[in-house]
Amino acid sequence: MSIKIVLADDHAIVRDGIKYLLEEEKNIEIIGEGSNGIEALELVTEKEPDLLIIDVRMPEMNGIEAVALLNKTPTKTKAIVLSMHDSEEYILKSIKAGASGYLLKDTDKKEFIKAINTVYNGGKYFSGDISNVIVSNFLQNSTSQNQEVKEKSEPKQFGLTKKEKQILPLILSGKTNSEISEILKNSKRTIETHRFNMMKKMNVKNLMELSAKASKYNLE
Repeated sequence: MSIKIVLADDHAIVRDGIKYLLEEEKNIEIIGEGSNGIEALELVTEKEPDLLIIDVRMPEMNGIEAVALLNKTPTKTKAIVLSMHDSEEYILKSIKAGASGYLLKDTDKKEFIKAINTVYNGGKYFSGDISNVIVSNFLQNSTSQNQEVKEKSEPKQFGLTKKEKQILPLILSGKTNSEISEILKNSKRTIETHRFNMMKKMNVKNLMELSAKASKYNLE
């Protein structure tokens, strides 16, 4: 059984080059060609190929838009984006749209065929340089998410004592240690100790930082 493919690129010379590249592969068959995203989707609907190999930049409808629409339909056709652009923007937008692969136009025949077979068999394929962009973006997002989780869980980790929770709003209201000691009937030295421990737990260095963090976590 051959892998049926629809090509979409606004340059006929590129389509011809791909066909020439694949013509000796007996298990691969080009069954349709389009010059923009609209034609690509029409061909997918009409011919139901296994794969759509589509360029990013095309008139009327670009490849990313076409892939996004393709993945909103019940079709089993999978998309490989083929582009001369290795920019992070195009790569990540293509993945978000639902592309199963992303190859650069200077990809050699061996890798091209490997990508086709990998995606056809249910996998994902991104060339080496593209994979680096994906991994870098994943790690960046992972670090950002971990930081958000840490910040959200931080209030539970403050571990403020009952006394420190009593002192906090008084400090934020502008009361001095002496005034707080009178209100809570504790020595000034005790208040100073609680205040020091509380600011250390909340990882703040001054009243401004304390106020900001207390406001952020509704501890006022």
